[in-house]
Amino acid sequence: MILILFLIVVALLFDFMNGFHDAANSVATVVSTRVLTPRQAVAWAAFFNFIAAFGFGVQVATTIGKGIIDPSAVTPLVVFAGLAAAIAWDIITWYYGLPTSSSHALIAGFAGAAIAAAGPQAVIMSGITRVLTFIVISPTVGLILGMLLTAIVLRLVRNATPLRVDTLFRRLQLVSAAFYSLGHGTNDDQKTMGIISILLFSAGYLGPTFYVPMWVILTCHAAIALGTMLGGWRIVKTMGMSITKLQPYGGFCAETAGALTLIGAATAGIPVSTTHTITGAIIGVGATRRLSAVRWGVAGRVVWAWILTVPCTALIAILIVEALRFVGFGG
Repeated sequence: MILILFLIVVALLFDFMNGFHDAANSVATVVSTRVLTPRQAVAWAAFFNFIAAFGFGVQVATTIGKGIIDPSAVTPLVVFAGLAAAIAWDIITWYYGLPTSSSHALIAGFAGAAIAAAGPQAVIMSGITRVLTFIVISPTVGLILGMLLTAIVLRLVRNATPLRVDTLFRRLQLVSAAFYSLGHGTNDDQKTMGIISILLFSAGYLGPTFYVPMWVILTCHAAIALGTMLGGWRIVKTMGMSITKLQPYGGFCAETAGALTLIGAATAGIPVSTTHTITGAIIGVGATRRLSAVRWGVAGRVVWAWILTVPCTALIAILIVEALRFVGFGG
């Protein structure tokens, strides 16, 4: 029982790091458009990250718990190595200000640890394939929705004065930022719920049927909200200021596009990346004005970090498993 409690604490530490690392996703646009100060923005995002616990179910948590790794292969060694690898990758990418996916780091770490501990057959390939497919689909959907919403908004306000447009969308961006934070909370937080729940299920604490306990839901949302409150400002600069210059109407369109994508994916039980989604939406908004409005060099650096996340985190997890085995932990 002590080992299980320790692993739950490690999982919540990852959830905290997820909020800390991915806080930029929730607040970058609203900060860069100066609608809210950084302190106000993280408080706003953290609140809506938490209340997402009460609105959108646990379909993603179920996918993570039963759809990525064969439950029979889930051991304390696998869970610890997967979480530790994801935390390590989050720290590395936070240090360099790269907005990578904590979600894909967790899934890759979990899969890499399972392969090292139990062999390739421990991985459910259909689940991994769906996750890898949406590495491409989620930012593409975000980009397309960002472009469409921007085109529609510009059409609707074409006869309004710049001051009136700015005033209107400064107010609306509060709504879109809240909407996006709901999507961020409900999609990202469910990954950790799934890890904790499958750990409890494999240890026999949930009985014969897999489910996500309410205390796990609330604890995970509290952890990610706390991480968001402390926020990672290195990544905010990349997300909100380096990829393209945003005005309030653009921030509204990017956040709304991201939120629609995330909540749609969460409802379908698909674990997508909030980072990939909002980055695609921001690029879509910038490209609507003109292609040169997007700093493609910065965008390219971000995409390379996305590509490296899965293999690097999986490799870190494999190395952790082998190191722990070498010192006699986990057989």
